[in-house]
Amino acid sequence: MSTSEKMWVVDDDISTRYPIYTRGNVGEVFPDPVAPLSWSLMGRTGAEMGWRDAWVRTGAFDSSEFGDGGNVIVAVFGSYCYLNVSLARIFAVRAPGFTPELMDQALFGIMEGVPPYQAKPTDVDDAKEAKVGETLGWVFSVQEFPELLAEQAEIAGVRAARPDYTTMSDAQVLEYGTGLMRQYFRKLFASHLYITFLATVPLGVVLGVCAAIGQPEAAMTLLAGFGGVDSAAPSWAMWGLGRLAQASPSLTAAFVEGQDGLEARLRSAAAAGDGDAQKFVAGWDQFLYDFGSRGPNEWEMRSETWETNPPMALASIDLMRRSPEGDPPQARWDARQGEREVATPLMIEALAADPATQGKFAAAVGACSKFMPARERTKTTIIRLLHEARMAMREWGRRMVAQGKLEEVGDFGLLMIDEVPGFVANPSAFADIIRDRRKMMAEFDSLEPPFILNGETVHYSQWPKKGSRGVQLAKAGDVLTGLSGAPGTYTGTARVVLSPDDPFSLEPGDVLIAPITDPSWTPLFVAAGAVVVNVGAAASHAVIVSREIGLPCVVSVTDATRRIPDGATVTVDGNAGTLTVH
Repeated sequence: MSTSEKMWVVDDDISTRYPIYTRGNVGEVFPDPVAPLSWSLMGRTGAEMGWRDAWVRTGAFDSSEFGDGGNVIVAVFGSYCYLNVSLARIFAVRAPGFTPELMDQALFGIMEGVPPYQAKPTDVDDAKEAKVGETLGWVFSVQEFPELLAEQAEIAGVRAARPDYTTMSDAQVLEYGTGLMRQYFRKLFASHLYITFLATVPLGVVLGVCAAIGQPEAAMTLLAGFGGVDSAAPSWAMWGLGRLAQASPSLTAAFVEGQDGLEARLRSAAAAGDGDAQKFVAGWDQFLYDFGSRGPNEWEMRSETWETNPPMALASIDLMRRSPEGDPPQARWDARQGEREVATPLMIEALAADPATQGKFAAAVGACSKFMPARERTKTTIIRLLHEARMAMREWGRRMVAQGKLEEVGDFGLLMIDEVPGFVANPSAFADIIRDRRKMMAEFDSLEPPFILNGETVHYSQWPKKGSRGVQLAKAGDVLTGLSGAPGTYTGTARVVLSPDDPFSLEPGDVLIAPITDPSWTPLFVAAGAVVVNVGAAASHAVIVSREIGLPCVVSVTDATRRIPDGATVTVDGNAGTLTVH
């Protein structure tokens, strides 16, 4: 179909110059259809321009190479967000020692149907390669990121200064929420992408050297147990609360009674003088303050988070409460850290015959230990900003519902940002528009968008329903292959979980089989014995967190959630990147 034909109100046009797009990687950020407010507020002026800022800063591109039109690097087609593969590969060409193939492996994972890289004369640019080389000199030597810490502190200040909305008018609440995005998002997103793409280079070096010497599985051990991954921090806090609940008869009784009304029971017990409940509630309140911004599809402003819907987090704490006492995540992390500290000098020594490669490899491992946690830190800072904007917009949406101007709180997200003034002046004029968009989002959500787009879009009427494609169920003896994510081997019961806010089928020690993961899934990792994901790559969330927590992990196992029988006994080999069905 024509690239100019729009299926969704915020759809972009496919670039004719850089035509290949993928759902890989970005599916962790926007797994679901993107609402009009989110994209019109952060898409063009924030995400696209921030990404351009980041690539210009690396030295790999000039601003003129992106064109003057709409979104090119990160775009929405049929309500789903996509990343540009063509430009990422050009970055790899201009990064000394890197290749488009390594970029695909590091950032996107296995992409069935993606065209192989085809070089164009304009891809190679000696002057830009020299500039990127200068930037990489910093990458392989940097020890600290004061700029990221300053941004983190700045947004922590925004959270600490959250206003009392009861003292503000509707207009003031609206301006506060949208104003936060205009003030901070582009800058924070540029920092995130700058770190993300620079992180792929040392990661690619480690993957490439290990593969070249016939030990590709060694890379997973060398990249595990670095520490300092912000997206794993909520899980450590949940583990502590779960242990507190497990050790207390009164707290255990409150949890066993069920999720309905759990928070109210805990707070009532604390108010009545139960010391264990008081300690738990104090820790719970601190948890919500520190991590309430997290939740499923957390980049989407309409989505619920742990602060807006606390039972989601309490369900994960209950799962950890039921986990064995002798299997703390700290012990797993200690084991992975120890393995890495033993393996790293041995691998470096094995390269002694090639001093140049040896030095580059050693520097790359060191750079990965800094950049992988830094990448997660930049994402966490953005999520905290988005959440403060979300809380203001939800307050505005709640008021609009109370005044009869909206039907649901989340309907605020169905307006384009430039439509908001018109809605404020005449809400009834948008009633049918909002209802239609709500229905369309539900329709898009029921469909499976193309994973790859090459030069043209496919109308959503041709997309299959989710789960409707025929796949062959794996049987005993079958080996499913993906990409190595985190080292280790584990045998357990496969449990297919399709949403992080519904973890009740997962028992401690089960093998978590997930479609895709973002930080809201991390608490389930803590209770699981291993993790297998339909999609993913060496720099994806599931991989980074599995290495941090110490779980065997395999990603890019195509259709794992549909092919692996729920309840089957399976073995996950994170070193080989396989899952065997027993």
